[in-house]
Amino acid sequence: MSRCAAIQMASSPNISANLLEAEKLIAEAVKAGAKLVALPENFALMGDHELDKIKAKEVDGSGPIQSFLSSVAKKHGVWVVGGTIPIAGNDSNKVRAACLVYNDQGERVARYDKVHLFDVNVPGSNDVYRESDSIEPGNDLLVIDTPFGRLGVAVCYDLRFPEFFRKMDADILVIPSAFTAETGAAHWELLLRARAVENLCYVIAPNQGGFHLNGRKTFGHSMIIDPWGVVLDCYKTGGGFVSAEIDIERLEKVRGAFPALNHRRFFCE
Repeated sequence: MSRCAAIQMASSPNISANLLEAEKLIAEAVKAGAKLVALPENFALMGDHELDKIKAKEVDGSGPIQSFLSSVAKKHGVWVVGGTIPIAGNDSNKVRAACLVYNDQGERVARYDKVHLFDVNVPGSNDVYRESDSIEPGNDLLVIDTPFGRLGVAVCYDLRFPEFFRKMDADILVIPSAFTAETGAAHWELLLRARAVENLCYVIAPNQGGFHLNGRKTFGHSMIIDPWGVVLDCYKTGGGFVSAEIDIERLEKVRGAFPALNHRRFFCE
């Protein structure tokens, strides 16, 4: 078994302050025994304006946020799933929302670019989001082999597309997010537990949680869920973390006793 953790933050427009907070929480999670730590979406920057991320974008492979992720992974001897950071893409007026994965030696082992962009008018509120104004979508899913099991990565709005996760065949899903207060209250736990049950896998879900200086409120309730849909730990609001043991032997027993994945008759192309 390996202990994993999901970090919750209420990130600000100040990148330096956010990185200090992130390292503090990572250190606390490692002290509690975590070998894998996941940060929330936009952990390094929740700007005053949507286009602030373009000013802060980094070239792939170089930049202060990427250096931070590498150094903190190596310093604390922990695998880090780095939420999302703005990486330059093909369009100079947009960024990729990239989730970078580092091993415990500080080496980058994977990159996932958020595929599904949050372009919605939130029902029951005046909130309007158009991520496609500033973000270029990715095209590929990400699944990698790790010491903890086969790990799939998705980001926030991806959570609403079950066929995306079904293709991964993962033991662990890590889903960094910044769910709004309204949509989180309605669907966050419901969707996370559904993805865990459908795929008979663990779900690690770090979320932004609290009031942000840009006026936005995020839902929090970062959690870790087991393959039977049981919430193993949950942190409601503000900065903090959740942690739980990832037991691949138990996952295999659950899949063996309840082989729903083997009973499928229709498959995603």
